[in-house]
Amino acid sequence: MALEHALLVALSEQEGSGYELARRFDKSIGFFHSATHQQIYRVLRRMDEAGWLVGEAVAQDGRPDKKVYRVTDAGRDELRRWIAEPGEPHQLRSDLGIKIRAASYGDVDAVCREVTRHRDTHAERLEVYRMIEKRDFPAPDQLSGTALHQYLVLRGGVRVEEGFVEWCQEVLDALRPDRATSPGQAPESS
Repeated sequence: MALEHALLVALSEQEGSGYELARRFDKSIGFFHSATHQQIYRVLRRMDEAGWLVGEAVAQDGRPDKKVYRVTDAGRDELRRWIAEPGEPHQLRSDLGIKIRAASYGDVDAVCREVTRHRDTHAERLEVYRMIEKRDFPAPDQLSGTALHQYLVLRGGVRVEEGFVEWCQEVLDALRPDRATSPGQAPESS
């Protein structure tokens, strides 16, 4: 997925300035597609030049004008084209997986500490997703349209994080069966 398409989705949901988009991106689409604020601004300019967006200067009290972007017909056509285009299934690339496979050639305890760190990081992200789910989608059976689509993507994130936390725990239990740890609990030191 190109950043352009992620931004077209965000702007289709709600118009905004580059700053507003970067903040919204950090709290939603950014969970699934990362981009720096500088990348977002650079791509917005490119999309504006391509005619996918139009930016309107909006005066602000005591601050420089801001440019608020909205999607044009050409941008909507591009988003429809991209949505209909087949994409390649995502293949997991994991340095952690390679480290686990190589554990017998190095320090198994170091690998376990790394697996624990990853498990705990994914457990934290899982809690954030669950908090968003509880706060923003209290009645998922009543959702439709954009809200349903946002919820389904969030559920995908929940499932991925649950699976990753469980897998990390499985690895720890297998590598150190005498010292198995649960999420949030530090492994015993050797």
